[in-house]
Amino acid sequence: MPDGPVIIVTGPTASGKSALALDIARSFGGVIVNADSMQVYRELRVLTARPDLAAMREVPHRLYGVLPGSERCSAGRWRAMALAEIEAVHAEGKLPVVTGGTGLYLRALVEGLDPVPAIPEAVRKAARALHDRLGARDFHEALAARDPQMAARLHPNDRQRLVRAWEVVEATGRSLADWQAEGTQAGRAGALAQRRLWVLCQPPRAALYAACDARFRAMMDQGALDEVRALLALGLDPSLPIMRALGVPELAAHLEGRLDLDSAIAQAQQSTRNYAKRQETWLRTQLPSAERKAAMRIEQHLESLPDDIFAKIRQFVLTT
Repeated sequence: MPDGPVIIVTGPTASGKSALALDIARSFGGVIVNADSMQVYRELRVLTARPDLAAMREVPHRLYGVLPGSERCSAGRWRAMALAEIEAVHAEGKLPVVTGGTGLYLRALVEGLDPVPAIPEAVRKAARALHDRLGARDFHEALAARDPQMAARLHPNDRQRLVRAWEVVEATGRSLADWQAEGTQAGRAGALAQRRLWVLCQPPRAALYAACDARFRAMMDQGALDEVRALLALGLDPSLPIMRALGVPELAAHLEGRLDLDSAIAQAQQSTRNYAKRQETWLRTQLPSAERKAAMRIEQHLESLPDDIFAKIRQFVLTT
């Protein structure tokens, strides 16, 4: 089934997408392919809410815990791995169920990549160091002076994208916005050819925030603090993505004596809610409009498919 269908299940953190993806894979002979930028790292099983061992035994899961936290997984690197897994799943005659909430990864998968040249590691390291030295707001102002177009698009707290914008203009002399426009006009390299159906998990915000808070409390009961303690013992570069995973900075501050535990938990819960809100914004503004209109929306936490959603997925799978 080399040109078979692809199901993409996404939504904010704690929206129930993992449970829904599991039910889809179980019902339609699927294989789940991870699209969460933190679940690719092996050291954080609890804090990244990686599927438990029972789920992974029941249905094949790919790209979970496949990289050490000492490495950086870019959207391009993940995309290459995901495309290989999708092709392998189709070759097995099964249904790929891509699930995760990292919008940058999903966009790279379905639209391809902008034609930005490779950025030298020295430039990337200097950009991260500059951000650390200036702080979020001053770095945003510095970017605005150099690349006002990208600065206007980005929130001062969006460290990853701010640093990316800076390193691109530093290395190429052109705004990332120009590279993106060029990619749109010429067609990004390697857009996903297979037909796909989006399933969007979008519970009401109050319910979503309550789920975020409850899940972090559950993570604490499951050993999140010990997990961060073990991560810190590795002595990794603080700029690595894994060191910025939700909950890691706050629990690290507690372990280092800079924050009491209750405050660390409260701040981590707030960070999680903020991230969920940004993910909601991405779904509203960045998902391709045609695909957003055709997407199926799940507006409550579910662990099994309602009959109407099941029927629509079956129709999509059988007619692709």
